Amino acid sequence: MNLEQPVLPINIPVNSQWLSGTGAGSWFAIAIELKQYRIKRFSPEGKLECDRLFTVDNDSFDINTNYQFTYLSHCKECTIIQNKKTYKFHTNEY
Repeated sequence: MNLEQPVLPINIPVNSQWLSGTGAGSWFAIAIELKQYRIKRFSPEGKLECDRLFTVDNDSFDINTNYQFTYLSHCKECTIIQNKKTYKFHTNEY
């Protein structure tokens, strides 16, 4: 059973997206930082679980166009779908 989206905690970015999982779920936020992307993952209650810089596998990703976090997304790799295209974000911060 997937965990339903909780109320967005006030301490996390308003553009965060909820990614539900079986019995769990996380909030994800992305921001551009220099030539990389800072992705933060938060617990359902708003606790920061990870905050790392990522690179994307395809430069056509546009942070200003609608996108959706999807599986597999965690503290080392994140996946985003935008315009029916899948983008993989990877970090070396581990």
